[in-house]
Amino acid sequence: MILAIGCLVIVCATTIAVIKSKKPLKLIIAEAKYEILYNAVGSKYMMNDFLMRNKNKLTELPKDLKKIAVITGGTRGIGLEVIKLLLTADINVIIGCRNVQQGETLLKKFRDMGIDRGNIEVYQLDISVTNSVKKFASEIKERHDKIDYLINNAGIMFGPYVESRDGYESQFSTNYLGHFLLTHLLLPELKRAGTEKSNSRIVNVSSCAHVIGKINFEDINHRNRYIPSEAYAQSKLAQVIFTIYLNDLFKKENAHVQVHSVHPGIVNTDLFNGTHLKNLAPWIPHLFFKSPEQGAYPIIYACLSPKLEGQGGTYIDNCRVVSPSDRASNPEVQEKLFKYTKELLSIEKYSELL
Repeated sequence: MILAIGCLVIVCATTIAVIKSKKPLKLIIAEAKYEILYNAVGSKYMMNDFLMRNKNKLTELPKDLKKIAVITGGTRGIGLEVIKLLLTADINVIIGCRNVQQGETLLKKFRDMGIDRGNIEVYQLDISVTNSVKKFASEIKERHDKIDYLINNAGIMFGPYVESRDGYESQFSTNYLGHFLLTHLLLPELKRAGTEKSNSRIVNVSSCAHVIGKINFEDINHRNRYIPSEAYAQSKLAQVIFTIYLNDLFKKENAHVQVHSVHPGIVNTDLFNGTHLKNLAPWIPHLFFKSPEQGAYPIIYACLSPKLEGQGGTYIDNCRVVSPSDRASNPEVQEKLFKYTKELLSIEKYSELL
């Protein structure tokens, strides 16, 4: 009841704010529609997080894995907790982030917490910029010939319309396009790490928002009509579509790599800062959202769980395999988006077959 009232307050306040903005009526209606959809989906998945809280947990972490994981972002929020758990499993973590100095302080922080396993390397990365992605991948490839886990974690949510240096809408570029390119560049190292008994793994950190997403091939940058929540949903849907299609490619190649997309849950991180939810009802995240540590569990599950061996192409929610949206499962959309993205990035051959 409290949650329903809170959501109603947010919807009403948002609608009033939108109307006062003097925008065209068509845009006002579209924005209000997305606010209602987001509140409906968010409420549903918050309830799901509550009901499935006993499933969203890790059994004892494996020890002495001595493998290598690459993660984008990771200096705060969910990513920070993911790194902590990876180190606990004695996995060396390569972090790509904008603030290298902040990343370099993490190892001491974790050592002070008593985590004496694993190691950290930090390199500068702006995942929204293709040249930065290429430089980051090149630095990794110079020092490592195998990568066991690639966690495409960095992301942004909502905010005003901004284009990356390469001319793409910032959410599409950050959440999807840059990770598509990074995965491509690190595929040789991922394939070398996989074996018949143990696949290397790619984990795309997506969102339940993908269920209301749609790929706007005619205006991928949303220049004609920009609604932040609509663009965010598109970027997260693209991640899930990419996961399924790429995993199918690996199966056709008999490559020892598997791909998962993960909804970490509705997590109380600074991604929600500045949103109507945080501004109008700041008590909701503290009471009803997952903690960053709880949000990290399904990501670690996708990386390390032996139960998922050979089960790539799946969508993980609360450490369970669940069905993604129908749009994500459409083979025609999957192939169209994959080819479209390759053209955007001028990639001729993404994998051995394509």
